[in-house]
Amino acid sequence: MKHLSLLAASLLFSAGVLAGSADSISVVDPYVRLAPPNAPATGAFMVIKNNGDKDVKVLKADNPVSRVTELHTHLNEGGVMKMRPVPVIDVKAKGEAVLKPGGLHVMMIDLKAPMKEGDVVPITLTFEDGSSKQVDARVVRPMAAGMPGMEHKH
Repeated sequence: MKHLSLLAASLLFSAGVLAGSADSISVVDPYVRLAPPNAPATGAFMVIKNNGDKDVKVLKADNPVSRVTELHTHLNEGGVMKMRPVPVIDVKAKGEAVLKPGGLHVMMIDLKAPMKEGDVVPITLTFEDGSSKQVDARVVRPMAAGMPGMEHKH
């Protein structure tokens, strides 16, 4: 019985630790860009808000629709825009990280099957303390009117 109590206590402690940073995070306007037919990759975009008093680091992202998922950014190297993996995405205390086309994003590489507009992709963000948060991102066309995170100027 004593071993069972210790196991239960350790599981409760682990669950508390795993909540950690994820508890202070909210995600706004998550979406996945609809990939053209036969495209091997696409991107996911969102605004990650940190409502807590401590800086948070996103270490990785996972999803069930691609074989590889990486945190990426766009860099201007000698006048040429290139995508590059980043080890973390920092979200300052009481701040936000904006993941948008042409900037930070979640790269979904080697898609397992074609997606269609309106599909929902669960993306799990994992933080430095081991906690995680699942985000449901809707698949949208790149030029869809009202696409989250896009500003339309006339």
